Amino acid sequence: MSGVADAEKQRRLKESGEIPRHIAVIMDGNGRWAKRWGLPRVAGHREGINSVRDIVAACGELGVKVLTLYTFSRENWKRPRREVTALMRLLLRTIEREVDDLVAKNVQLRAIGRMEDLPEAPRAAFQRAVKKTASNTGLILNLALSYSGRQEILDAVAAHLKNAAAPLTEEAFGHYLYTAGLPDPDLLIRTSGEFRISNFLLWQLAYTELYVTDVLWPDFRRRELYQAIADYQRRERRYGRSGS
Repeated sequence: MSGVADAEKQRRLKESGEIPRHIAVIMDGNGRWAKRWGLPRVAGHREGINSVRDIVAACGELGVKVLTLYTFSRENWKRPRREVTALMRLLLRTIEREVDDLVAKNVQLRAIGRMEDLPEAPRAAFQRAVKKTASNTGLILNLALSYSGRQEILDAVAAHLKNAAAPLTEEAFGHYLYTAGLPDPDLLIRTSGEFRISNFLLWQLAYTELYVTDVLWPDFRRRELYQAIADYQRRERRYGRSGS
């Protein structure tokens, strides 16, 4: 997509409806993409990083406030050790390579999940990147790392029990979640055509609009993002109210 055409598409989206404040993405299909091209699985993950870079840039340009990417689930630790090791090395290299560009684009990097599960090198690199981007005021890029929606809820319950004298309301419970202080997602995008949420943001997705595409994550770029947002803009959000 040329720069002029891209700018025109963004202008039309901004004029035609509300841009989601918070977009969450289940980035699925890296392995299938690699298999389709006869490549090792890690090649799919590498190409997926190019999609992340393009989507982050597009969201920042559109004025999206928060982008949460399901990067590595707690269940992913059960994958073959060689693949997990390659993913952690890729995470480390990507953080070190991209942090200056995030600073230049005014992107603030955050994480949700059990960061203590990560090996020391990528964990330390991520913490440095978070600190380096902490004063940025643009898009919040929220990476779910060693993340489990069920575990997040259990951790929130445990945190509340330490302060059990306080009344527990939905609003109060939200302050115990990993995403405390962030709006719930307006739009969830899942690539690769799978119709499930895979233990992702179980509490926060209660009234989120879902968009599923057959496009595999390494092929998902800003053109597909614009299609998802345009679809979102055509919907009437009901927040639990039944239709007529």
